Amino acid sequence: MILHAYFARRFARSFAMVFGIFFLLSSMIDLAEQVRRMSSYDVNLGQIIGLVLLNAPRGLYEILPLIMILATVALFISLSRSSELVVARATGRSALKTLLAPLGVALVIGIVAVAMFNPIVASTSKRYNDVSEGYRSGGRDTLSVSAEGLWLRQGGDEGQTVIRAARSNPQATELYDVTMISYAPLGPNGEEGGPLRRIEAGHAQLVQGAWELDNVKIWPLANGINPEAEAETHGHYSLPSTLTEERIRDSFGDPSAIPVWELPSYISQLEQAGFSARRHAVWFNMELARPLFLLALVVVSAAFTMRPARFGKTGQSVLIAILLGFTLYYIRNFAQVLGENGQIPVLLAAWAPPVAALLLSTGLLLQMEDG
Repeated sequence: MILHAYFARRFARSFAMVFGIFFLLSSMIDLAEQVRRMSSYDVNLGQIIGLVLLNAPRGLYEILPLIMILATVALFISLSRSSELVVARATGRSALKTLLAPLGVALVIGIVAVAMFNPIVASTSKRYNDVSEGYRSGGRDTLSVSAEGLWLRQGGDEGQTVIRAARSNPQATELYDVTMISYAPLGPNGEEGGPLRRIEAGHAQLVQGAWELDNVKIWPLANGINPEAEAETHGHYSLPSTLTEERIRDSFGDPSAIPVWELPSYISQLEQAGFSARRHAVWFNMELARPLFLLALVVVSAAFTMRPARFGKTGQSVLIAILLGFTLYYIRNFAQVLGENGQIPVLLAAWAPPVAALLLSTGLLLQMEDG
């Protein structure tokens, strides 16, 4: 147990070191990129640093497999050079038994990443998108899905319009049972404009920069008038819009912006609103399988680096381990694409790559160790 605890501490220290290095590197690169992006807007250095810090968790979460590979390589290269692996094997420890402690730490890291770091990444990513869009365009267009239906917000120089629909088509370009509230533009000092009118329609379709409404009733909401007495009805009405199908899709199309604990209910809400939730279902299952995939990366990295330093070709072994890890990572991403497109079942797309990677890496380790 003392030796297990020692290897576990060494691996945790190696992971923390690699994680910290990538945090610094990614933050400096993102800082330069944010300065370039925001150079045309009235944004100071403090606000740019805030954007960098909000964007950092997502970047680190995406490269977590690479961090795990490099942490494993760093650990076993260090143990090999100090001959500690030779001593451990001299006591009768097999390669798999030596790996138990690092695998335990990797499993804990994977579970913590999915259970705790994933919601943090979702929250910071959403905040980053909102703040960044606010700096660039005032955050005029947004979309959300809730138990009450689909909510949209569009804006322009003429003011804001909030849209609620009971359901829609999968692209959110056709809405049913629609209610729209139009607001006046912001005042010269930034004060919010009041509501101008309320529009209800049985059907709305987004066509070439405008909502085409059917069975419409419009209530004016200006002060000093009776809305019902001044209400108008139209068989057809056109309302200009800054929204496009691409902007609507991009507003809710990224499942990584939703905490993993909220994904099951969000998937249910998407299906009730008429959207396809396949992409979110694939992402949810892939997040559940992430700890298993991280274990496979630890095993495949160890297979090429758990060797005495006197054998030489250390650099070649490290390169092969990293390339094989990247290969498994891209196979996993390819399966994700197939699952999202409906080419293979959701569970197969999410769970087959990590299970196959773990079995392959275990067999590779046994072959490298025992021939």
